[in-house]
Amino acid sequence: MYAVVKTGGKQYTVHEGDVLRIERFNAQEGTVVELGDVLLISDDAGIRIGRPVVENAFVEARVLEHNKATKIVVFKYKAKKNYRKKQGHRQPYTLVQVTKVAVR
Repeated sequence: MYAVVKTGGKQYTVHEGDVLRIERFNAQEGTVVELGDVLLISDDAGIRIGRPVVENAFVEARVLEHNKATKIVVFKYKAKKNYRKKQGHRQPYTLVQVTKVAVR
């Protein structure tokens, strides 16, 4: 059984037991949360596609940790104009483990 969920402006294909890095959201570590909109679900009954979401479908996940990704360097410059700008960025994320994919 798998599902496609939308959370944090992105879509993820999830199976039970998967560990995902999703956009950070407010939840305590160790709590069980329900992930965003379920767009598609596949089970023994077949594949159900939502318009826009599948009714009564849900995906539960346990929050493992909140952290930041590795630093990326953003370097901008303009040739022959003595313009240089260096920035760094670390994207915050939440690490979750999918515990249940089901339809009520």
